Order: sequence, then C-alpha cells, then structure tokens
Amino acid sequence: DALYLPTSGTAKEEAAQEEPDCHAKYFSVVWCKASKKKHKKWEGDAVLITKGKSVILKDMEGKDIGRGTGYKSKELDSLAEGQTLMVGGKEIEVMGVISADDFSSGRCFQSGIGIHDTVPTALSQTNMKPFCKPFKRACQSNTKENILKDSQSYKPRHDPNAPNSLVMPRPNASHQWTFNKADLPVVDVVVDPYIANNLRPHQKEGIIFLYECVMGMRVSGRFGAILADEMGLGKTLQCIAVVWTLLRQGVYGCKPVLKRALIVTPGSLVKNWKKEFQKWLGSERIKVFTVDQDHKVEEFISSPLYSVLIISYEMLLRSLDLIQAIEFNLLICDEGHRLKNSSIKTTTSLTSLSCERRIILTGTPIQNDLQEFYALIEFVNPGILGSLSTYRKIYEEPIVRSREPSATKEEKELGEKRAAELTRLTGLFILRRTQEVINKFLPPKKESIIFCRPTALQLELYRKLLSSQVIRSCLQGRIENSPHLICIGALKKLCNHPCLLFKAIKEKSCDPMSDEHDESSLYEGLIDVFPQDYTSDTFSETDSGKLQVLVELLAAIRELNSSERQV
Repeated sequence: DALYLPTSGTAKEEAAQEEPDCHAKYFSVVWCKASKKKHKKWEGDAVLITKGKSVILKDMEGKDIGRGTGYKSKELDSLAEGQTLMVGGKEIEVMGVISADDFSSGRCFQSGIGIHDTVPTALSQTNMKPFCKPFKRACQSNTKENILKDSQSYKPRHDPNAPNSLVMPRPNASHQWTFNKADLPVVDVVVDPYIANNLRPHQKEGIIFLYECVMGMRVSGRFGAILADEMGLGKTLQCIAVVWTLLRQGVYGCKPVLKRALIVTPGSLVKNWKKEFQKWLGSERIKVFTVDQDHKVEEFISSPLYSVLIISYEMLLRSLDLIQAIEFNLLICDEGHRLKNSSIKTTTSLTSLSCERRIILTGTPIQNDLQEFYALIEFVNPGILGSLSTYRKIYEEPIVRSREPSATKEEKELGEKRAAELTRLTGLFILRRTQEVINKFLPPKKESIIFCRPTALQLELYRKLLSSQVIRSCLQGRIENSPHLICIGALKKLCNHPCLLFKAIKEKSCDPMSDEHDESSLYEGLIDVFPQDYTSDTFSETDSGKLQVLVELLAAIRELNSSERQV
C-alpha cells in the first residue's frame, strides 16, 4: 500500500527544519499523478531523497518536482524496491537504491552514458549469421581452398607486426554486436608507416584516441571527440593520420570507414591544411580540394578524385546548401572554440550537417564559462550531458556555487564531486596535453637579454616625452587618476618603432579641446621632431635600434645554418 503524505503546513515545515540532521538516503523511482487506478501509468523517472522525516523528489533534470515532511522515520527507513509513496500530489514507486556517491557525483541523473556495455552472455554466445537463400548456400563449398581465399582477402593493409607499427585497438564484443551485423572478419587497422614512422609518442596516443572516438568505441552510440592539445603538439598531423587511415581501411572486413571528409577551418589556415596533407602524404596518395574564389564546391562534387574537402567557415556559410547535399562521413572543425555559442549561424549551420563523426580542434576548450564548454560538447556528442537545463542543474550551478566565497562546506563538497564527475565523463572524448610532453625532445632553453641602443630619432622623442607635463605629473603623483597606462604605452611604442607613435600624434596634437593632463598634451610638440617628409606609412629598420639588431641577428643565424627555423 502507498504511504500517504500527512497534511502539510507551515508549522510542520518549520518542525522539519528544526529536526536533527540525519543521513540522507537516495532512491531511483518512477512517478505519476496520484490516482486510485489499480494499473498506474508512470510518467517518468525521478530521484527520491529522504532525510529524517522529509523527502524531496527530483526529476532527471535535477529540478524539484515534489517535497513532503512529517513522514514516520521508520516508514522512510524501510523503503525498498516495489514500495510506493505519496509526495506532493504524486505517487512514486521505488525501483532501487542509489549510493551517496552516485548522487553527489550526478551519475544517477545520467541516462545511457558510458563506455560500451558488455554484450549479454546469452547474446554473445549466439553467433548470428546473415540470412542466405538456401540454393545459394547449397552452391557454396566449404573447402579449404575457399577458406584460405577468404582469409587472404581480409588481410591488413599494412603489417601489424612490423617495427614501429601503429595498430589501432580492436573493438570489443559489444561494438561488434552493434556494428558488425554481417559478421565480417575483424581485421587489424594499421596506420600507414609513411606517417607512423614520423610520429612522436603523444601523437600516436592522440591518433588512437581519435580513432576510438569516431568509431564509437569509447562512448556507446557517440562518435565525436575534442582534441584540445596546446599549440605546437601536432593536432593537424594527428587528424591527417586518422583521415588517411579511415579512408583506406576498416576494422570489419577491411571496408573503409570513410568515403569523404570535410575540414572546416579559419580562412587563413585553408592553404596550410593543404600543405600539411602534401607534406605528410605527398601529392600522389591523396587528393584534397580547397574551396576559394577560384575553386567552387561544385568542382568537388563533380570530380571523383577528391575525398577531402577543405573550406573556411565563411565559405561554408555561402555554400551551405551544396555542402548539405554531400554525404560526408567525418567533420573536422579547426579552431573549434568559435563554436562556443550554439545559437550563432556558424554553429547552427555545422550542426545541420548529417555527419555523426565530428572532431573539434582547439587549444582553449574552456574560455569564459561552463555554458560555452557545454556548447562544444553538445556539438560533437549531442545529448551526452542531457539538455542545457539538466546540465545547469546537475553540473554548472553546483560547481559555480561551490567556488563562491560564501559557499558552505556541503556546497563545496558537492561542487567538487560534480566537477570530478564532469571531468571523468568528458575525459572519455576530450584529450588535452601541454607542452610538457615534448620538452624532452627539445634542446635546453636559453634566454639572452640584449640591450639595443636607440636611434637618434628615438632618443630625441624619448627625451621629449619624459619632459612632458603629463609624464612629470605621473612620476610626482600630483594627478588623481593619472594616465599611467597611456604614458607607458606611448614609451613602449617608441621603443619598438617611431612610426607606431606618429599616427596617434597626428590625430591628437591638433585637438584644440585637449586638457593639460590628457593624451593630446602628452604628444604636444612631438610632431616637430619627425622629419618633414615622414608619414604614418614610413617604415625603416634604420629608425629603430631594436630592428637594426634583429635584422643583423637573423642574417647571422641564416648564414650559420640556412635550414634552422627562426620564430
């Protein structure tokens, strides 16, 4: 029988607040509106929290949908599977017990998220074969020759036992059950040695990670990934290796996973991506098509030669209708942090593409707040963190609240556990490494400070600036809210090159409304120091002591070693 909620009131609620603090218990339940029908129609799942004589009912988005007080402690303590209870006009049935750790981490609010579950024993023991017509089966001979021929036709493209070979992980039983309905042989996927022999250890790990993500091996039913390595660790190379591998190979019967891949990048990096493909694969192994003013998407559609399309975000918006008509099997978004706002046109356009396999490349996955982080995750793996309101209730609000100065001990503990669970969950498809992983491959860093003598023009302007009323007032502290930053900025510009000051001087020196302590006053009289034919476009290294030293330094390094890179 159901436990009915006693009449609630203000006095009872106040009494509940005054009752001694008891350990809370958590239950997974189903709920429906209260009725006397024998066969209930349950409306949804929920989480029931009992503490002392009070209960709270939360839906799977973390919202309170019912509260009650005045229960008998023995009745709440004895709650078990199958028992019913009335909470705030709703009837619930207990489905099971939730551990305190699962509640505090937020795992109890997740639905269907996690690494591939093991296939049930009864199913895994049944080797399902594809249906074949009887006469076709009768014509086939199960001879040793046919078996040998089949085994030879499903050999890996590259030798998995060769030195330095990079072999992708094999799928587990659950993955095979889901994605290998035809019962094809499982074949090793091996990265082309042409690339693999040039990879550093962290890049090999990244390729394996991306492969597992886009193949759905890390999270059940999810095919997205975020590669968030710092700049200079080879995110582009890792993606090229994955694209090339999946265009030519497949784990089930050697059937390639990809037919076409789409790479979306800022306009300034389109040509760089093409050069990287040519650098690591040459121009014969793969043909990539870059979209620009002279090369349109229509050419890519009409040509069977190209399997990779590289396009800028701006050109994508212009050609969205054509892009949507093409079946891409993999989408890579470089500098993907620009997708942090799910409502902007770029994000909505990319989301409209039917491609499930998505990779974001970014050096800054979290910039301002957790909602931007959610937008990136929602793009690569839609729904993995639930709706935005669920994410806010379960993760964002507890985490933000725990970091406020006024947070209680309980709020801090809850926020830490929710942050840890969010990190664990997103760690299944987000990989971030720092420069530390390549420090051992780099020579020791040496820093040298070189003092550069200013040119005659710089020296005269510097003296003139220091004698200005504004800077003297700053140094003497005679002005409230004195423009220290303006003065420092002017001096820094001058030390780099006089032309950086010239334009500001021209604009400010003729202002008749200038105050004796503002920026215009700082530049007063400086225009007379410049040569008469000097313009804002004038740029010569002879006017800057720093540039004179830099030019000589670069020339000397070039002469010593012409192949040495200079940054």
